[in-house]
Amino acid sequence: MEFSFNTIKSPVENILLKEKGSKFIGFAFPVDDEAELKKSLEKIREEHPKATHHCYAYRLGIKGENYRANDDGEPSGSAGLPIYNQLLAHEITNVLVIVVRYYGGTKLGVSGLVKTYKESAKITLEEAEIVKKQLESEIEISFGFSQQNQIFTLLSKFDGRILDFLSDEKCIITAKIKTSIKENISEQLSEMQNISFRFN
Repeated sequence: MEFSFNTIKSPVENILLKEKGSKFIGFAFPVDDEAELKKSLEKIREEHPKATHHCYAYRLGIKGENYRANDDGEPSGSAGLPIYNQLLAHEITNVLVIVVRYYGGTKLGVSGLVKTYKESAKITLEEAEIVKKQLESEIEISFGFSQQNQIFTLLSKFDGRILDFLSDEKCIITAKIKTSIKENISEQLSEMQNISFRFN
């Protein structure tokens, strides 16, 4: 099983390409879910309300299994697909690429559109910094007050990121850990007394 994926570090915006009077403006956003996708799309539509087309493609999931290519009124397959193919070419996922087009009066034809949308997506992604991200899992651990040090030591050994900590007679910690060490940490927790844990 794979535990890491390549994505872009931060958004890239306003990468301009001109072709026969039309302006193509490229944007790329790192996204983790559908809600972030929608937010980024709405943001660009608000920033460019007069654009002729807002074409986009995205890949979500560790193998890019959740994907979509949208031509937004351009001839079928002439915009979304060339953008999507650039996501494949760069081997990245959890990324949304939008190309905004302002029509300049000269028709480019389907092959011209394919070429220009591909080029626009390509130069936009070339501006992005590609990073490797580790898949993470959320773990909830319940333990006695006196066992705090033990648990904190274990989590820091595994680079756990603590999200929440409720301290009472019975303590509950919620943390993010790398999915690749799930079995490892489970084994060590199972060996401790009076501790229960579950993955959310």
